[in-house]
Order: sequence, then structure tokens, then C-alpha cells
Amino acid sequence: MNLFDILGPIMVGPSSSHTAGAVRIGSMARALLGQQPKTAELYLHGSFASTGAGHGTYQALIAGLLGLEPDDPDVPNSYALAEKAGMRFSFETRTLRDVHPNSVLIVMETEDGRRMEMGASSLGGGRIEVFSVDGLRTAFSGELPTLLVQNNDQPGCVSRVTGVLADNGINVASLQLSRGGRGGSAVMVIECDEEVPWNTVDEIRALPGIVQVTRYSLEVNQ
Repeated sequence: MNLFDILGPIMVGPSSSHTAGAVRIGSMARALLGQQPKTAELYLHGSFASTGAGHGTYQALIAGLLGLEPDDPDVPNSYALAEKAGMRFSFETRTLRDVHPNSVLIVMETEDGRRMEMGASSLGGGRIEVFSVDGLRTAFSGELPTLLVQNNDQPGCVSRVTGVLADNGINVASLQLSRGGRGGSAVMVIECDEEVPWNTVDEIRALPGIVQVTRYSLEVNQ
């Protein structure tokens, strides 16, 4: 346990789980989408649904989608900021299976019609875990530079991707694999010790069997 675990994050209150964590979830969704969504449908589960209104969870999620940080004083004003930015959003309650009580599923669409779905949980102290991307199971925190590689489930994909990373001097901290079914869609979640440069991402995108590569960076606006 460190000091951050005891004191929690610097944030606009009232709750690190329901407010700071919710902002981080929204920020993660925006980062994975690669831009601010045009529309966002948010499906709240468990205590996010039952007590989120009183804890500012709804405003915090929208603040994150707009790119605000947990300590930004404008977090409570996120609805007005979203209207000004032209981002439409809606909230519904949904029971999600086998997830933490503080969870949400966010379905986003960009101006050009690209859609992405992300499910995440707020674990306390501002920490989060992304448990699904586009319906495929994941488990990552956003505390390390991360690649989400969506690919066809075929021999050689994993070795080719990790080979590109090794050739570019990037060390893999963890690798998770998930697939919808044999020979179908699959996803690799690769947490790295270093930021992954865009030219390396482009190399991976050009590999056989790769459908999409999403880069999550710890560097602001990178």
C-alpha cells in the first residue's frame, strides 16, 4: 500500500470510486476511440446505477468523455460543456454479468459513423479496469502504455505482433488474449513498459490478419 492508496487521487468530490474513477473511465473510452464521440450511450450497472446520481457519477463520466481530468473544477458542469461541444449522450440502467458493482458499458459513435463499445469498472481510489472492448473480454488498468490489437484468430498473429515490438525495443509487461470463437475475431491486450511510437503501430497494422490497432498512451495528446 502506498500514500495514494490511503489518501486517494486529487479530484473534484465527493467519491473517488463514483467520481474520480468515473472521470477516468470516460477518459479511457475517449482515448480508445481516438477522439471525442459524437454520441455516447452509457449503461450503468450496480451502485453506479443506484447511487450514481447523488455521487456525481453521471457528470463525471461525461466529463471524462470530454477530456477533463478528475481535478478539473468543470467536472460538475459537464452536461453544459457537452451541449456546447455538440456531444449527445444518454443513460440507462443495465445488469452486466460478472463485473464489479461500480461498472458501466459505454457505446460511442464518431462523426464519421465509427462505433466502439467499452466496459469498465471503478475499483476505488480512482483506479479502474477495462473489462471489455467491442464485446471481447479484457482486463487492463490504463496504468501502462497499452495496445489493443483486434485480429483474425489465425496462427502466427501473436508472434508477428510481439516480434514487431521486440524489433523496436519495446518490452511487453503483460499480454492477454481473448477470442469470440475459434477462427473468429480475437483481441490482444498488450501492456508495455515504454510508449509505443506511431510508426510501430503502423507496422503492426500492416501485418497479415490484423483488423485494427488501438493505442493507449500515458502522454497527454499523444
